[in-house]
Amino acid sequence: MSGNAIEIEGLRKTYAGQKGTGPKQALKGIDLAIPEGSVFGLLGPNGAGKSTLINILAGLVVKTAGRVRIWGFDQDVNPRQSRAAIGVMPQELNLDPFFTPRAALEVQAGLYGVPKSQRRSDEILALVGLEDKAESYARTLSGGMRRRLLLAKALVHSPQILVLDEPTAGVDIELRQMLWSNVRRLNEQGMTIILTTHYLEEAEEMCDEIAIINHGEKVAQDSTANLLGRIDAKTMVIHPASDVATLPAGPGMEIDQRPDGAIAITYRSAETSADAVLAAVHEAGISIRDVKTEEADLEDVFLELTRAG
Repeated sequence: MSGNAIEIEGLRKTYAGQKGTGPKQALKGIDLAIPEGSVFGLLGPNGAGKSTLINILAGLVVKTAGRVRIWGFDQDVNPRQSRAAIGVMPQELNLDPFFTPRAALEVQAGLYGVPKSQRRSDEILALVGLEDKAESYARTLSGGMRRRLLLAKALVHSPQILVLDEPTAGVDIELRQMLWSNVRRLNEQGMTIILTTHYLEEAEEMCDEIAIINHGEKVAQDSTANLLGRIDAKTMVIHPASDVATLPAGPGMEIDQRPDGAIAITYRSAETSADAVLAAVHEAGISIRDVKTEEADLEDVFLELTRAG
């Protein structure tokens, strides 16, 4: 092992075009290294290539070119071992409606060749909060419970890597909190987690490292802290003590008066100090009732990196 759970080099996938259209390049030579034991975010707009990448890792889509190593196993040389190292919780609710949760886990474990003596169906059902539904048919489960069952199915063969594809799309707050609690526990036990999500605040809170792909190309990969640091923009929000006659002004400052009367002053801390911003406010004759600062979040970074595309 190199210290990376997954290593991808020059990964390409081209789909044959429909009648009258040319072939479509879903992935255009992606290089990606996902550290072992991390919670890794894979972000990108719709159609960026995230699902294609995940399906290649899961062995569901055949790549056009490139090299994929999963837990040290080359996908072309050792396909069985590489597939056994990864569990995928898909976005779609693809469950057999006539199987009970326990039966679904037993079948899934059998497909992975897990001996009966080593199966942990009841333990996994308890982990995802479905122990009291173990003998209920899947068709009777709520949408949230079905998502829990998808997570359980991804864990039956004790994979070293867990992929969560939009795991909290359309789920309630209780299920979301349960899911993240389980993910943190699994990660603390050494499991590598790969997360795709459109809820960028989740990625910002959960992920150690993030890669952003757009139009089949990787546009960024860095620690979450470093990505947030790419946008050196801060906003000081001033709530005046009385009506404002003149707005403040100064070099390197963008001034905006909000509907509630607050004055938002955006500046780059590398060029303009907070003292200079406050001085401009006092020079405009503004008495401050309250002040707070707002910093760039992952959504700002995401939009800046994908907007050009």
